[in-house]
Amino acid sequence: MSAAAVLGWLVLAALAPGAAHLRAGWRKTGLILLGCYAAGLLALLAVRLSTDNLLGDLTQDSWLTGITAGAVVLGVAWFALIVHSFVVLRPGSLPQAGQVLAGTFAGLLAVLVVLPFGMVSSYVWTSRNAINDIFVNDGTPEPQAEGTTTRPEDPWAGRTRVNILLIGGDADDNRIGVRTDSMNVATVDVKSGNTVLVSLPRNLENVRFRPGTPMAQHFPNGFRLPPDPGGGRSDLLNSVWEYADAHPEIFGGKQHQGPKVLMDTIGYTLGLKVDWYALVNMWGFARLIDAIGGVTLTVEQDVVFGRYNEGLVKAGTRKLKGADAMWYARSRTFSDDFTRMRRQRCVIGALLDQADPATVLTRFNRIAGATKELIRTDIPRPMLKHLVPLALQVKNARVTSIQFVPPLISTVSPDWAKIRSITEKAIRDSAGDRPTAATASPESSSAPKSTRSPSSKKQKESDPTKTLTEGCGSL
Repeated sequence: MSAAAVLGWLVLAALAPGAAHLRAGWRKTGLILLGCYAAGLLALLAVRLSTDNLLGDLTQDSWLTGITAGAVVLGVAWFALIVHSFVVLRPGSLPQAGQVLAGTFAGLLAVLVVLPFGMVSSYVWTSRNAINDIFVNDGTPEPQAEGTTTRPEDPWAGRTRVNILLIGGDADDNRIGVRTDSMNVATVDVKSGNTVLVSLPRNLENVRFRPGTPMAQHFPNGFRLPPDPGGGRSDLLNSVWEYADAHPEIFGGKQHQGPKVLMDTIGYTLGLKVDWYALVNMWGFARLIDAIGGVTLTVEQDVVFGRYNEGLVKAGTRKLKGADAMWYARSRTFSDDFTRMRRQRCVIGALLDQADPATVLTRFNRIAGATKELIRTDIPRPMLKHLVPLALQVKNARVTSIQFVPPLISTVSPDWAKIRSITEKAIRDSAGDRPTAATASPESSSAPKSTRSPSSKKQKESDPTKTLTEGCGSL
C-alpha cells in the first residue's frame, strides 16, 4: 500500500469508523465499528424526531452535563480510532519517507478530529455555568394549568402572552442601590412570537401603585416625596426599586422588595401582569456588544457625553464599540430622556438584527462571560426550556414598540387610563386583530400611499405603535 493510500484510508476512517480496519482485513472489528457508528447516528436522529423542543431541552442541566461528558468520551474514542487505524494499515511497510509523511499526517489528523469534540465540550460547559449563574434554580415547578395536578402540554398554563420587564440598571460601585433608567415591558404572543415593546420614561411622576399593596397604602395619592436639597426629585418611576429596597419597614421588615414592587407597579400602570424581570447592567451591556464584535448603528447627529462634555460619538453609519454604543444610548447632554429612549430602542433593534448565529457561535465564550456579568433575573430555571424557543420565534416575528413620551402623554400628570388603553390596543393589533388596513401601522400595510384617504393618513399618524427600528438610521 502506498503512502497516499494510507492517508486516504485514514481520512475515510475519520468519517466512517471501521473503514480502515476493513481495508486491512480486520473484518469483524471494522463491522463492529461501522455498526456502532450507524447506531449512534440513528440514536441522534431518534432523539431529534422524538423531541419537540430540542433547543429548550438543551438548556436543561442534565442534558448539558450529559453532552459535555459525551463529547469528552467521543473525543478520546475518535483519537484512539485514528491511531489504531494507522497501526492496522501497517505503515512500517512503507519507504522511510512515506512512513514519516504518513506518521505526521496521522498525528495531525488524530488531533484534528478531537478539536470539534473539545469545542462542543467547552461551549456546553460554559453555557451550563452561565445559565446556572443567571437563572433562579429554587425548585420552582413549571407552570400548571388551573385545577390540574400533572404537567400540562401547554407550558404557559393557558396564557396567551408572556410579559417580561426589561430593565436597564445604572448600578455602580460608588452608588447605593439600583437606579432603573430604562424600563421596557416585552409582551410576547406565545404562539406567533409577535412582540410589543412598551417603554416607560424614567421621569414619570405621581406613579400609582396597585390598590391594597403596602406602597399604595403608604402613598395613597401617588408616589410623591419632598424635592431633594438640590431641587431634583427622588420620586420618579426610576426611583421605585431603590426606594422600596431602602424602606423595608413599609413591607413589614421584608428586605429586597424593589424588583417585586417595580414589576407590580409597571404592570398596574400598563394594565398587565408582569411575569418576570431581567435587569441589565448598562455597562455590562457594553461588554456584551464588545463580545459580539461591536454593533453597526447610524448616529443621526453628534452625541456629546461626559461630565465636561469631553466625549463625542460622531454622526455617521459605522460599527461602534460597546462604550460608544452605550454613550449613544444613554447620553442626555444637549438632549432629553425621550430622545435617549428612542436611541436605546435603536440599539436593542440593532442587536437583535446583528447577533446572528454565526457571530454567537464564533464568539460564544466571550458572549457567555459577558452575559453572566450582565443579567440579573427572577426567571425560574425550569422555564428556560420554554423561553428559548419563544425567543427564537421573536427574532423572526413582528416586533413593534410604544414609547410613552410627550406629546403622547404628560410625564408630570399622566393619563393612566390612556396609557392602559393604548397598551391594550397595541397588544390586540400585534395579535393580528386589526379589522382593516386603514388602522394598520405604515410598516404593516402594503397599500400605495396614493390610495390612502386623508382620514386614513391622520389615523396612521396618531398611531403610537412603531416597529422596533422605526426612526433609526436616518441621517
